[in-house]
Amino acid sequence: MRGQISTVLRGLSVSKRVTVAAILCGLLGLVPYLARTQEQNEVEEASPQAPLTGVTSSTQNPLQIAILRWYDANLTTHFSVGTKPFGVAFAGATIWVTNKGDDTVSELEANDGGLLGTIGVGAGPQGLAFDGANVWVANQKSNTVTKLQASDGVPLGTFGGVITPFGVAFDGTDIWVTDGTPKGSVTKLRVSDGAVLGTFPVGNSASAVMFDGTNIWVANFGSNTVTKLATGGAVLGTFGVGIQPIGLAFDGANVWVANSGSNTVTKLRASNGRLLGTFGAGSRPEGVAFDGANIWVANLSSNNVTKLRASDGTRLGTFSVGAGPVGVAFDGANIWVANNSSNTVSKL
Repeated sequence: MRGQISTVLRGLSVSKRVTVAAILCGLLGLVPYLARTQEQNEVEEASPQAPLTGVTSSTQNPLQIAILRWYDANLTTHFSVGTKPFGVAFAGATIWVTNKGDDTVSELEANDGGLLGTIGVGAGPQGLAFDGANVWVANQKSNTVTKLQASDGVPLGTFGGVITPFGVAFDGTDIWVTDGTPKGSVTKLRVSDGAVLGTFPVGNSASAVMFDGTNIWVANFGSNTVTKLATGGAVLGTFGVGIQPIGLAFDGANVWVANSGSNTVTKLRASNGRLLGTFGAGSRPEGVAFDGANIWVANLSSNNVTKLRASDGTRLGTFSVGAGPVGVAFDGANIWVANNSSNTVSKL
């Protein structure tokens, strides 16, 4: 190569020789650089790429993914409500909390926890339910149920015909309210006007009540059972669970029961009541909710919530909340917990 360059240069004038020499020297310096770059590229192309993770392999609720909540971090925020909060329910865009210590319910913005209002109801409000337009509240000490318009909290009526009401559920047509006395029963109310349509015997000290899309389920705190009823009131079965069952949730195929006296949750097949498993929770589990993939259990005496995988009951985590957590609800993206002893709700 250098001999060829010398031959070319001898045939040129001095000024042209200088110009051509500079160009050729630059090219000679570039050749090794290009060779090194090609080698580096070949090495990089041969290196395997890291496998994709995160959203591409997530099995979480799609709404959780959309708002960047598929991770396992415990991000808990607390909001003040009334005295002795107990039940909590999601009403489409707002969170409703019963405050049994001051006979009120609190309405909060689901997105930021902002307090929208505090509304007076009957004495000792406990459970509550949303019927798509209204919120129904069980007033345990005044033996009534209050109906509130969910859009603005305006009271639409207070109805009797119930005894020591504890839990409330909506079946798509009517409202169901449990009787917390030792006798144990559940009362069906017409949603339009609160008229009593029937009262049906269940187990002792009925607590929680739930609709599974077809039938009604009642947790019998005093008899360690759950009762399954048709929406007409006929008893379809009674099934043994843990000690002092007090919370219910449905995961689309199965019923989950929080057993306060045995620190467990029981999983039953909704179609036939078959026992599918019993899983450990915290101390005195009370409220229970399903988030689309997992079961969340509020543990009254250990001041935390337990997260279980719905498919097999595997414990996925335990997260601290306020003092005395009782009620729990899912708003489509977050878990809300009523903390009875700290007068707050926690948002996870």
